[in-house]
Amino acid sequence: MAKKTARIKTDTHAVRLQTRDDVETAIKQIGDLQRQLEGLAIEQNNELAAITEKFAPKITALKAEIEPVQQAVQAWCESRRDELTQNGKTKTGSFNTGEVQWRQRPPSVGIRGVDSVLESLRTLGLTRFIRVKEEPNKEAMLNEPEIAGTVAGVTIKTGIEDFVIMPFEQEV
Repeated sequence: MAKKTARIKTDTHAVRLQTRDDVETAIKQIGDLQRQLEGLAIEQNNELAAITEKFAPKITALKAEIEPVQQAVQAWCESRRDELTQNGKTKTGSFNTGEVQWRQRPPSVGIRGVDSVLESLRTLGLTRFIRVKEEPNKEAMLNEPEIAGTVAGVTIKTGIEDFVIMPFEQEV
């Protein structure tokens, strides 16, 4: 089964090659360079994977070493929170070697099963919690380009031609 080759799309330009043979040679050259590029990308990914694999055990070990110390610091500070925060006047406790902080996370909403939540909101009459997104209808504009093009900020692009080169896969 032949592997699908990458397509190169560019704007059309004036021809600089003189003969059909020159063009065939250039297309072959593009295919060769694309394969070199793909090979380098694979090599890069393999080296990144090897580096990640090399450092992963060290990183995991350090995280495991940090965790119990972090928990002990948190437990000690939690038991002395009033003292460290000056009875709640600050959210930070200072030490010679660093500080600890208590920060309130902002409120957030989690939704599981969007369709059933939307149905429940409609049933309960809570439509104010449903967002209706308004946006320009590009499909309708393409159906009536003369009218849509008269609107400030709307540009209808037509007749743009891409030139595509698809080198054949070479047997290695």
